[in-house]
Amino acid sequence: MKLAKNKKIFFASDQHFGAPNREASKIREKFFMDWLNHIQNDAAALFLLGDLFDFWFEYKTVVPKGFVRILGKLAEFQENGIQVHYFVGNHDLWMKDYFESELGITVYHKPKEFTIESTRFFIGHGDGLGPKDVGYKRMKKLFTNSLAKRLFQALHPDWGVRLGKYFSIKNKLISGAEDISFMGKEEEWLAIYAKRKLELKHYDYFLFGHRHLSMEISLNETSKYINLGDWITHYTYGEFDGKTVFLKKWETP
Repeated sequence: MKLAKNKKIFFASDQHFGAPNREASKIREKFFMDWLNHIQNDAAALFLLGDLFDFWFEYKTVVPKGFVRILGKLAEFQENGIQVHYFVGNHDLWMKDYFESELGITVYHKPKEFTIESTRFFIGHGDGLGPKDVGYKRMKKLFTNSLAKRLFQALHPDWGVRLGKYFSIKNKLISGAEDISFMGKEEEWLAIYAKRKLELKHYDYFLFGHRHLSMEISLNETSKYINLGDWITHYTYGEFDGKTVFLKKWETP
């Protein structure tokens, strides 16, 4: 991927729109829309690293109600030549082809490497990677089980979406409170995962979400792990100018 002059790549993760309720979510949605409008003229591409919604399930002919302004803006990005890349997170791992068929957005279900200019990236949501995150790994086996998915899909969408939102918001079965606690540079499991990946191949940056914490950890003299934080309490994002990734906080002008 090449960058045109004065263009940048932007990265964001974990907006969790829909939580904790419709009213509070609308405020955060507007904040995110302000940011999208702000970066539009400078962006060559936008990478969304998962959990844009707090719950997302695609039935054959039905998707969850709402979020039309966000979806419309992402479609506008694509139509204006701004590439949008979407990595499925643990709150939207049931995503199928809606983003691709309706919005023209490329969707990834696993981490992927990119080379932008001469900088090598390894990008993903971050769920289920590394030596820990044990509770989620067990839960993911259930949620990705083909029989479990068929049984859930057999529910009427009104019941299915209501049930999914309940588990996602109230019970925290998909991602727990431990996701927002800093474990220390030597104990962060995504940093451990990144160090192991470096034993096989060089990457300049590992970019993840999922942890709901904005952090930068140097893995060696040339490689860095960056977690993008979230748009619930931190409102942080990544910006790549062709040479360096900067972790920034969005505040309305």
